[in-house]
Amino acid sequence: MPLAPTATLGDLVTEDSRRSRILERFGLDYCCNGADTLADATAAAGLDVEVVIAALDLPAAAPAAEHGPTTNADLAHDIVDTHHAYMWEEMPRLAALVEKVYRVHGERHPELARVHDAFVEAVAALEPHMTTEERSVFPTIAKLEKGQAATLSASLPESIDRLVAEHRVVGDLFHEIRALTNGYTWPADGCNSYKMMLEGLQEMELDLHEHIHKENNVLFPQALRLVQA
Repeated sequence: MPLAPTATLGDLVTEDSRRSRILERFGLDYCCNGADTLADATAAAGLDVEVVIAALDLPAAAPAAEHGPTTNADLAHDIVDTHHAYMWEEMPRLAALVEKVYRVHGERHPELARVHDAFVEAVAALEPHMTTEERSVFPTIAKLEKGQAATLSASLPESIDRLVAEHRVVGDLFHEIRALTNGYTWPADGCNSYKMMLEGLQEMELDLHEHIHKENNVLFPQALRLVQA
């Protein structure tokens, strides 16, 4: 059955995670803008919706390919173990690299000043954000799933709204970094550290897209349905 233009970007990726890379290729944001329909997103980007639908219409995945966490608690653990662990390890390494490249190449590449500042802002936002999720929001969601957090559930929607807003801030910062670096393009006069910085920034943005998608479009909506039940 053909994909419908009314399908949301988030649902398309939730149904088949392989579609995330296709949407990335078209520059369509399935994480922070996961509630956008395919029709609206392609129209805003000046794309032919039928071309995008054809690219997204993949052969059925092998049954095991889409197996993932089956409970909210399992999904939260997956997010922490996969994406948070990556971010906690990679942020300091990449921060040092961004600082080094800015210091060495900033005079010839003035855009690096804003790349540096935007990355510092993103890290400053992500550190307390992930700590809040790990220490408060995710444990509350796990307890709620077990029927143990009735007294805590009243504040959960507000907490989730705040986290989603913070996701957009970080997403916008990385969108700006991508634009400033011409899509993470290595300049002719760039050294190996410059190349490593660009590769690291691009990898981090791609991981953030998957990370935010799992929260905005899967975990948080499921948790809110439990609150409303």
